[in-house]
Amino acid sequence: MYQNRDEVRQVYLDVWSKMQAKSLLEPMESLIADVIELHPEYHKLLDDGEEIKQQDYTPELGQTNPFLHMGMHIAIREQAFADRPAGIKLLHQNLIFNRGQHEAEHAMIECLGHSLWSAQRNNHTPDEALYLACLRKL
Repeated sequence: MYQNRDEVRQVYLDVWSKMQAKSLLEPMESLIADVIELHPEYHKLLDDGEEIKQQDYTPELGQTNPFLHMGMHIAIREQAFADRPAGIKLLHQNLIFNRGQHEAEHAMIECLGHSLWSAQRNNHTPDEALYLACLRKL
């Protein structure tokens, strides 16, 4: 699908532009737009257009990568929709019921991030059982 960071970031910028113009969105664009709307703190960054595409975000400087953050929201929603890993859909629904969607997804992002970090560090695929165990603790 998308080959590099600039292409992924361009999708967000294109969706943001369509949102501003109140243009019709494709289904995936609607999902991205919903996540963008949840994050007004990123709207000014998206207004910067090309400049934001080249920005590096480093945790060492206390920076959150807005594209990674929004992408994690999208990943959580896609996992819940597909119920992959099995059981995540119900966990997602229960957390939304108890915390609201945005707060629930932020909690889930912590588990997803840890799972991905661990897999990368250990050079293996993410452990779905550990990921689900983390989610169940929420």
